[in-house]
Amino acid sequence: MYINNRIYPTQERRKYYGILQVQVVCELGSRPVENAEIQIFHKYNPNTVIDILSTDSSGKTIEIELPAPPIEYSMEPTNYQPYSEYMLVISAPGLQTVEIDSAQILPYVKTIQPVRMPLKDANTDISKLITIGPNFLFGNYPPKIYEEEVKTHIEAQVNKSVVIPEFIIVHNGIPTDLTARNYKIEYREYIKNVVSSQIYATWPHETIYANILTRLSFSLNRVFTDWYHRQGYDFDLTSSTAFDQIWIYGRNIDNNISLAVDYVFNYFLSLPDVNQPILTQACIGKSVTCQNMISLWGSKFLGDQGYKAIDILHTYYNESMYINYTNNITGIQVWPDVILSEGSNSDAVKLMQQNLHVIARAYDELPLLEADGIFNPKTQSAVAAFQKVFNLPVTGTINAVTWYKIEQIYQRLTRIFEFCK
Repeated sequence: MYINNRIYPTQERRKYYGILQVQVVCELGSRPVENAEIQIFHKYNPNTVIDILSTDSSGKTIEIELPAPPIEYSMEPTNYQPYSEYMLVISAPGLQTVEIDSAQILPYVKTIQPVRMPLKDANTDISKLITIGPNFLFGNYPPKIYEEEVKTHIEAQVNKSVVIPEFIIVHNGIPTDLTARNYKIEYREYIKNVVSSQIYATWPHETIYANILTRLSFSLNRVFTDWYHRQGYDFDLTSSTAFDQIWIYGRNIDNNISLAVDYVFNYFLSLPDVNQPILTQACIGKSVTCQNMISLWGSKFLGDQGYKAIDILHTYYNESMYINYTNNITGIQVWPDVILSEGSNSDAVKLMQQNLHVIARAYDELPLLEADGIFNPKTQSAVAAFQKVFNLPVTGTINAVTWYKIEQIYQRLTRIFEFCK
């Protein structure tokens, strides 16, 4: 990890740091971009370059420490901004330059800034600008308009199953704003963005887990009930906090939140004798509590007191609510419910070897594999390399998290056969 010992004039007495890593792919084909240049500026001192980084063959920079505010600012409601903001300029030959305004750095948190670089238009030198808005807790966003958490007109569909979508269509505005753009986002990446935008990654693990579950269940309710499609719209959710939940295009994703979502992305919240995922709504809860909604700050304080995620949920929702899951996942093979490790011999191992071989063609940190179904030392090395590249715990074994991540990246790379040269 790169340790930045520079002192910046506006932050001389700060003792807190967060970690930034940038991961760059080409928008066409999702292949990693090697030797992309990333210039880093502090938002409030944009004329001075803090550092210049470059990406490796996996499209990743080294990790860099950057000054951040005191951690106390994110531990209770305050008028002090709890994260620092940085400007990033990403450039690479043949690709359109991307400028990111206000990447957010929390203390003690590693965050990943994903960058998708479009092919360069020969007719213009205009950069692609991505502006990251404030976190929900620190911004001035409208509160959620309360809805019934169970859509009773849908419950007649008793045979309908909950399915985890591969993609979510997000309308970046209120439902009736015809000028707002729709974005097609991988479901897991959508949830990671929402949670990173809605709470702080410095909060207790059980609080983060509880809030992830509410965002998963809310999102799946919208999909399960075809809420917006039934009204004639062509999207699944909006980024409006009044109608749905915050989502910020292009924002950085906090790594602990990312990993937590990878563990539970096929979970949701249920009530007895209710077929649909529950529409679990949220409010900031800084000065007042909201009926039948999770209080974000309240959930943080309960986590401080040692509450488990389910106990936090029972504080705000029906006490009969329980955590549910489904293995009905669109577009990928289901984990065989057994950890694959050296010595394993099965069709599941063969499938993973085939997928890793394809991934290795794009990410040369991974060795090419022969798909013989035998989990040998070379397979173990490939799995460990994959885990390192995609910010998973490096074990060299395939549990559910690694299985589904391999499936996700394989599908991402094989979805389109055109890609950047």
